[in-house]
Amino acid sequence: MHTPPRRRTLLAAALAVTATAAGCSVPEPRRTAPTADPAPGRPIDSARTRRALLMQFSAHPDDDLYFMNPDTQRLLDAGVPLVSVYVTAGEHTGRNRIAGMPETSPDRAAYSSARHQGLRQSYAVALGLPAFTPWRREVLTLPGGRRAESDTLTHGTRRVELVFLNLPMHTNRRYMALPALWHDRALELRTHLSAGSPVTRADSYDYDQLIDVLVGLLRRHRPTVVHTLDPDPDIQLGDEATRQRDSEQPGYSDHGDHTAVASFTWAALCRWVSDAVRDGAPIPAFTTTAFRGYYNRHWPKNLPPAVLDEKAARLVPYGGNPAWQCGNPAGCGDYGVGGDRPLTNRKGWVRSTHHRWPGAGPALAAEPDGRLSAYGVLGLRAVRWRESAPGVWGEPVDLGGGPLAPALGSAVLADGRVLLFGVRFAALDGHGGADRRELVLLEQRSPGGGFLAWRGLGSPERGDDRGRRIGAPVAVAAPDGRVHLFVRNADKGVSTRVRAADGSWSPWRPLPGDAEIQDGLAVSLDAAGRVHLYAAGRESVRHWVDGVPRKARLPLSGSTVASAGGELYHRAPAAARLLGPDGDAGLDGYGGVVAARSAALGTVLLGTDVKGRVALRAGGRLRTRRRPAVATALHLGARGATVVGLGPDGHPWSWRP
Repeated sequence: MHTPPRRRTLLAAALAVTATAAGCSVPEPRRTAPTADPAPGRPIDSARTRRALLMQFSAHPDDDLYFMNPDTQRLLDAGVPLVSVYVTAGEHTGRNRIAGMPETSPDRAAYSSARHQGLRQSYAVALGLPAFTPWRREVLTLPGGRRAESDTLTHGTRRVELVFLNLPMHTNRRYMALPALWHDRALELRTHLSAGSPVTRADSYDYDQLIDVLVGLLRRHRPTVVHTLDPDPDIQLGDEATRQRDSEQPGYSDHGDHTAVASFTWAALCRWVSDAVRDGAPIPAFTTTAFRGYYNRHWPKNLPPAVLDEKAARLVPYGGNPAWQCGNPAGCGDYGVGGDRPLTNRKGWVRSTHHRWPGAGPALAAEPDGRLSAYGVLGLRAVRWRESAPGVWGEPVDLGGGPLAPALGSAVLADGRVLLFGVRFAALDGHGGADRRELVLLEQRSPGGGFLAWRGLGSPERGDDRGRRIGAPVAVAAPDGRVHLFVRNADKGVSTRVRAADGSWSPWRPLPGDAEIQDGLAVSLDAAGRVHLYAAGRESVRHWVDGVPRKARLPLSGSTVASAGGELYHRAPAAARLLGPDGDAGLDGYGGVVAARSAALGTVLLGTDVKGRVALRAGGRLRTRRRPAVATALHLGARGATVVGLGPDGHPWSWRP
């Protein structure tokens, strides 16, 4: 059953105020969105435990399977418990389409239930159990007395919990859904009831109530890793018929529900942290990864066959089959997805996994005494970890700056001082309020010492909406004392700003060239000190030297690229082999790659092999290590090559082969 959404009018609010004396409560005043809190020095809730927990927030049943895998599966395989929250019921039109069969009558409660059953089947298999393994299903009480279905399955020490909030999803014919709730504070949405669910009464949600529920779930579970969808999808222009056929929102490369749920999730994360700051409590220690959605269909594919097969295999039990005897009368999966359809779907969503802010590995720098410092984003704030001895890391120290996107760019000046560059959520308000991103800088006072106050570097874009599309910053310090900062801009080109040797900054300017590129820029210096910038384009890799585009046509890359000594490393679309200037670079795998070069070691490469292991190529040898990490970084120094990984428990580890 579905009750239509309603708007609370000014008259109703006025009547509520006049009725207070009769026992009616006055509606809560509008709460302002969390604001940036750059002040450093807050305690961080990380020393208490080394526990790890992954929490992911999806708009629809299957968003996690299409867009967040194989990252989710790798953490599950490492024994990290998972709590997966689905904000909409996934009811769509209520038709569970069966290939080659006539359309059935709409039944939104049944279709929602069938999709939830498909998720239970998929995650049972992901845990190594039979697809129809029974789950414990119960009612979860949420803030404000609202209810959700919570399904839990445990296999040994491994555990998955699925939480269904069941708000209505957006379709071309139903506009009062999640996107409208994000933009309109006067709107209330009524939840759907899913057939066979232990939740038997619908609830209503407005903007603030959904934020409250998401924050309540975060406080309940205290995740150390958070997966979200993309809050700031690319601008994507096209004809209206294609847009509607592909369920994309006007002007942007994603479903409207994906963007709204991602925005709600990031707003909840910001409030979780800002509440801790307000209350004087420790900052929650978690990392974040946002995943691109329908973006995947617009760019070259980046998963090699072995990884793609594993990812697609998780969708087969989700899609299910009408002939299965799963024990759920409403249906045994989302029948339009099962079988070979994940691989034959023309949209190709399953064939890529893209991070919204790639390159989120720790930034590494050597202290004056030779020990390493690592810089990252924890609890939406910049932090520094220091070695107390080689490979022994201390607790994180808060550097502030938040709320920050997960990727920090960095550059080390000639005197050893570190510059950190981040993307700050300067405002994330919804309901007609500001929604703004900006580039920010943290500059070290002295080598190995403290830092100056955070400084805003503005944005290469005019207007908040275009400014939301800026990418992850990358930077390099040139021998002449200048620091070159690069970001992808809203037009899918590159913008740059240069810091002179005296510390002054040039204005933002776009680099010449009209070809569209993906985020995940790679910058390095050649032997002559020239700055080389590479980016994976729609038709080929693009290359600039000292800001001037090279005309030589480079190959097409499916993944983000890497550069060392001015040379390019990339993978062809849907290929595992990493290619360098001399052909095969000897590091097959998928995902991002880090390249560095030193006189003693030559070129060293760090990445992920096809089995999800950390892989290092150095001195003509390939070494792998199966230790879970949400991000890794590479440092070449007097002690040779050091790999620093940020574990799913929010703590770094070191590996020196």
